[in-house]
Amino acid sequence: MADRNWTAEDVADHFEEAFRTLRKLPPVKVQGYVTAWPQIVRSQKEILAMEPEPMRVWPSASAISRLEQTFDWVLWLCEDERHLIWWRAARRPWKEITYELGVDRSTAWRQHRLALTKIASRLNAAAA
Repeated sequence: MADRNWTAEDVADHFEEAFRTLRKLPPVKVQGYVTAWPQIVRSQKEILAMEPEPMRVWPSASAISRLEQTFDWVLWLCEDERHLIWWRAARRPWKEITYELGVDRSTAWRQHRLALTKIASRLNAAAA
C-alpha cells in the first residue's frame, strides 16, 4: 500500500467494497439456544417442492482485512462525514441524503468529496 497514490475515487471504491463485504458477513445470532427435536426426514418429492434457498457467498479473508482497514479510516472523520460516506457507499440517493443533512445536493456532494479527499491525503501522507 506504500507504493500507491490514493485518490478520492480510490477511497470511494474502497468504501463501496467495504459496504458489500459487510452485507456478506453472517448475521449475529444469540449463542446457546439449541433444540432437542430430531431432524425432519423429508421425501424426495417434498425436497423438490421446497423453495430454493438463496446461495450465500461469504467474503474472503482479504476482503475482511480491507474492511477492517476502512474502519480505521472512518475514525479520521467527524460524525456527519462518516454518515455521508457510508450512505454513498450504500448507494443511497442524494435526495435522501440531502434531506437527512438539511443541505442542498451540491453542498452534500462537496462535503462528500472533501471527506474522501481528507482520507486520501492522509493515506498519501502516511505512505510518504
